Amino acid sequence: MKGYIKPSPVIILLGMLLLFACARDAKEENTNVPLYIRQPAHFPKPVYTFDNNPPTRSGFELGKRLFFDPILSLDQQVSCGTCHAASAAFADPRSTAVSKGVFGRSGLRNTPALANLIWYPHFNQDGGINHIEVQPVAPINDSLELGVGIANAVRILQNHPEYPGLFERAFDSDSVTAARILWAFAQFMGALVSDNAPIDAFHRDNKPLPEKAMRGKVIFDESCAGCHSGVLQTDFSFKNNGLNMGSNDIGRAEVTGNIQDEGRFRVPSLRNVEYTAPYMHHGQLNTLNDVIEAYSTSIAAHPNLDPNLPVGGFDFSSQQKEDLYQFLLQLSDQTFVNQSF
Repeated sequence: MKGYIKPSPVIILLGMLLLFACARDAKEENTNVPLYIRQPAHFPKPVYTFDNNPPTRSGFELGKRLFFDPILSLDQQVSCGTCHAASAAFADPRSTAVSKGVFGRSGLRNTPALANLIWYPHFNQDGGINHIEVQPVAPINDSLELGVGIANAVRILQNHPEYPGLFERAFDSDSVTAARILWAFAQFMGALVSDNAPIDAFHRDNKPLPEKAMRGKVIFDESCAGCHSGVLQTDFSFKNNGLNMGSNDIGRAEVTGNIQDEGRFRVPSLRNVEYTAPYMHHGQLNTLNDVIEAYSTSIAAHPNLDPNLPVGGFDFSSQQKEDLYQFLLQLSDQTFVNQSF
């Protein structure tokens, strides 16, 4: 073509580098965009609202990295994600009765699953923590879990070659503080919303469950929903279920000092319960069928036993046990368990 000047390879290369740099800068700038935390319409109003900790993509990614990074453990070998794995609905994927922390030390209780945490009024099985932003302090400080200590965690992250830059992107400051660590954790954990199980379609769209599961739901509503209530599958109360099975763990009483709280533990959500074995606060029961059998035949007398639970058990028939099992499977959110975090 007349008048056409063929650009030199050097100019082409410089142009490509410039475009790449602009694209990279735009990508980096856009990572701190606000992050939408899903709040399903059929869920109740959340407890934690992010009013003082607006979630962003960068804050979420920082919290995610902290969650899975063993740098926050004293032996640099375990992380939050070691005991809370996505593939196990953020329970322990190793199927251990109690959690295993730094240096292989055994914890005191079974690892709880994590989901829908912004709806939780308190955390840990004894309810000793009442705010999602404070919850990570417990495992960070506990010598049986991560054991590194929150003050030491701040120092480690501040001296790290990458983390100050990540804090800069998330919070507009490269100064690592305990508050910013906890805000990042809250943004990641708060985004763990599980709302795509068959039971959600039942509540949200009136989609019927399979026949056995529907029969199981009737049994569940009569025998179990007094505690495992609503779409979150828990009323967040503290109950003694008569299944301590030789444990001397005083549970809620360790927090309150009240003898009437001995043997009481926070009612866990049953969402994704299919994936979170073993069960109970010390992992005494290995399968869902074991749990159903225990409630059928092994509820022991206790001064603080929940009055809605019959001593001895519910004496479920074989068919009722199978129907209950099929209902519990309807609480499984495969999308949540299989997604990449």
